[in-house]
Amino acid sequence: MIFDSHMHTAFSADSEMVAADALDRARSLNLGVVFTEHFDYGLEIDGKKFEFNPAEYMDEYKNLRGENVRLGVEVGLRSFARAANSDFIGRADFDFVIGSIHLVDDLDIYYPEFYADKDKATAYRKYFEQMAQEISVADFNALGHIDYICRTAPYDNPEIDYATFAAEIDAVLKIVVERGKVLELNTRRFDKSRAVEELVPVYKKYRELGGRFVTLGSDAHRVAAVGNYFERALKFVRELDLTPVTFCERKLEKLSEVC
Repeated sequence: MIFDSHMHTAFSADSEMVAADALDRARSLNLGVVFTEHFDYGLEIDGKKFEFNPAEYMDEYKNLRGENVRLGVEVGLRSFARAANSDFIGRADFDFVIGSIHLVDDLDIYYPEFYADKDKATAYRKYFEQMAQEISVADFNALGHIDYICRTAPYDNPEIDYATFAAEIDAVLKIVVERGKVLELNTRRFDKSRAVEELVPVYKKYRELGGRFVTLGSDAHRVAAVGNYFERALKFVRELDLTPVTFCERKLEKLSEVC
């Protein structure tokens, strides 16, 4: 069974998805599930803190947890939050930890303010450089959505453009491989053919550097997005000779490609 290893329910500040509804959707697609609620220490948007109580999370979802349902967290990586992240992860027996960059220079890259005084080269280099800094020391299992910055970047071509940023991206990929971590293939943007094409050289380089495994994640915040574009993602993975995995008790599990 393939797992959707990245999704957010009502424990995340930006989601109201009900866990039972997400599970019904996943079962209809023959997918396993890893819930990965947001923990972005110090981040608050519209009065909502991107934090949750891990004990409450584990207690509320304990009866859902099982062979096909895992409980994880998506941790926002930045230097300001290193100690808080480490403490948080140690407070519960998470199955899986995604490490993600959502803020650069303490500015949320989802919003225009980050890009206001930057050309694409400046913004993207800062993004990858801080990613490399944080994943070199953070506790995590998979690096989340390496192309996250492309979602709202205001440039004519927001895609990664590996040829331009190869040095910075390679530095990130080398750390992932050398530390025995895994790269996530986030399917949120797999409806865009150019977005998929631009990811090919990134994941090809990951394979060349010794990376073998990827987690697949829809990054769903609503039921209809659970498992989105997984058939395309599995084709992508097969063509680059990568193996889909998930985690249980922080340990890697290889998966069957039946979905």
